[in-house]
Amino acid sequence: MSGSILKVGIIGQGRSGRNIHAETIRKLPDRFALAAVSDELELRRQAAERDYGCEAYADYRDMIKREDLDLIVNATPSHLHVPVSLELLEAGFNVLCEKPLARRSDEVDALIAARDRAGTLLTIFQQWRFNPLFLEIRKCLESGVLGRIVQIGLTVNQFSRRWDWQTLKAYNGGNLMNTGAHFLDQALQFLGTDDMPSVLCRMDNANSFGDADDYCKLILTGPRLPTIDLEISNCCAYPSSNSYLIQGTNGSLRASLAEVEWKYFKPEEAPRQELQQTPMSDADGNPLYCKEQLKWYEGGWKKGEGSPYPAPQIAFYESLHASLTEGKPPAVTPESVWLQIRIMEECFRQNPMFAIEPQHSL
Repeated sequence: MSGSILKVGIIGQGRSGRNIHAETIRKLPDRFALAAVSDELELRRQAAERDYGCEAYADYRDMIKREDLDLIVNATPSHLHVPVSLELLEAGFNVLCEKPLARRSDEVDALIAARDRAGTLLTIFQQWRFNPLFLEIRKCLESGVLGRIVQIGLTVNQFSRRWDWQTLKAYNGGNLMNTGAHFLDQALQFLGTDDMPSVLCRMDNANSFGDADDYCKLILTGPRLPTIDLEISNCCAYPSSNSYLIQGTNGSLRASLAEVEWKYFKPEEAPRQELQQTPMSDADGNPLYCKEQLKWYEGGWKKGEGSPYPAPQIAFYESLHASLTEGKPPAVTPESVWLQIRIMEECFRQNPMFAIEPQHSL
């Protein structure tokens, strides 16, 4: 397939299948061609045929009888991600699955085994790994200017009432599995470890019309690891302007979804201090409190400034094309999201009212 335009089939023409995947493919005509879609709704099939000039099927099983598809995008509702991806892998297709990949870590294991048996590619649409903000934050952390990282805080809060299918446990709905799939994934990428941390999670159902969580507070800790503090809430009427707040021994970083800024001092330039074990006083005997002047350095990045970044979904698909045509490793593998799913699994164990029984055998 080297250098070729890859033919793609998409299962599902909802918010993700049409608005994200089909529209992204349309913007990359030198790399991809949307050859087929499937959707149970006739109006969506008609829209795809009209807008993309592709074939449309009511049943995806009819679509995958084709032999000309290089890639199939699984944009089904979340509870179908595992069974449909397994079916596609067993049929010998390269698969791009929407997030969340799975609800349980053993499901990820089953998908990895199916991929290995098929000798094909399985990747997950964690396109926020290509988010410019995420990339700039990683650059700052990897530079070491903030010193040892003590805490990584990620906050996504708003006041919002929802009543769609993503509020239902049976469909793998809820804030943790959907919004959390992006932000927990980013936090784990910042950590750069495969070790299972200690998990403390509290979940609630505040404004959702379904039975899934719409409030989640997640704390991750571990030896030699910074504390991860992740909050996803639909019941905050005073939402935070900063989605990221990272604290280090030499400085801090904060970021909204459009800009990032950091400040730090250089320890070698700081005044030399020695620990005082007796009360501190000035020359007149008046009590003193620790106070010093540090020279602060600042840096930052704003959306639209500096070297341009492609949109995350474009960058993801460009990387995927290189994997399929040039043999480059996929940017997102099921192995790289296994820990994310395992942590979510533990969150549901700690909050059994939001857990569900396995829907299928593996």
